[in-house]
Amino acid sequence: MPAPTVDYYFATVSPWAYLGHARFVAMTQAVGATVQVKPMDLGEILPVSGGLPLAKRAPQRLAYRLVELQRFSSHLGIALHPQPVHFPVNGSDAARLIIATDAAHGSAAALDMAHRVGAAIWAEQRNVADPAVLAALLAEAGLPASLQDAGVMDAAAHRYAANTAEARDLGVFGAPTYVIGGELFWGQDRLDFVQQRLQAG
Repeated sequence: MPAPTVDYYFATVSPWAYLGHARFVAMTQAVGATVQVKPMDLGEILPVSGGLPLAKRAPQRLAYRLVELQRFSSHLGIALHPQPVHFPVNGSDAARLIIATDAAHGSAAALDMAHRVGAAIWAEQRNVADPAVLAALLAEAGLPASLQDAGVMDAAAHRYAANTAEARDLGVFGAPTYVIGGELFWGQDRLDFVQQRLQAG
C-alpha cells in the first residue's frame, strides 16, 4: 500500500498551526506519509470564506481565543505567549522562505523551517517580518543565506499565490488545514482524526 500524501495548508502566523506542527510532523513520519508543504495567505482566504480577521472579531471571541491558546499551550507542553510582542505581524516573507526551502532542500527542511518560524513568533517573540530575523533562522537551521536572494524569493511568491488559490478552491477556510485524499481536516484539535485517516492508509 503506498504511503498517504497530506497537503498541509497553514499560515505562518497562526498559533494553532504552531501548536499542532510537531505532533503533525511526528504522525506523518510514523506512517511514512508524504507532506506537501503549502503555506497560504490567510488574509486572502478569510474574506471569501466568511471568516473575520482578529481586528474585526467581537471582544468576547478575542478573550476566549486567549484562554484557549493558554489551555492548549499548557495541555501540549508547548511554550507560547498568547499576546507576543510582534503580533500581528506580516508573515508573507516567512512563508516565501519556507517555500524556497522546500524547493531547494525538500519537505523535511521546509517543515523544520515552518516550526522555527512559528516558534520565533509565539515562543521567542521575534519579528519574522524583519529580514535579519529570517536570516538568523536560516543560519540556525544550517541553511544557506542565498535562500533569501531576491530571485529565489520572487519565485516563491508565485508558489505562495498558487497555494492560496488552491486552498480557496478546495474550500479551505482556516489554518491549519490538512487535506488527505480530498478530505479536509481543519484545526490542530482535529489531529486525532488526521492520525486515524493516515493509519487507515
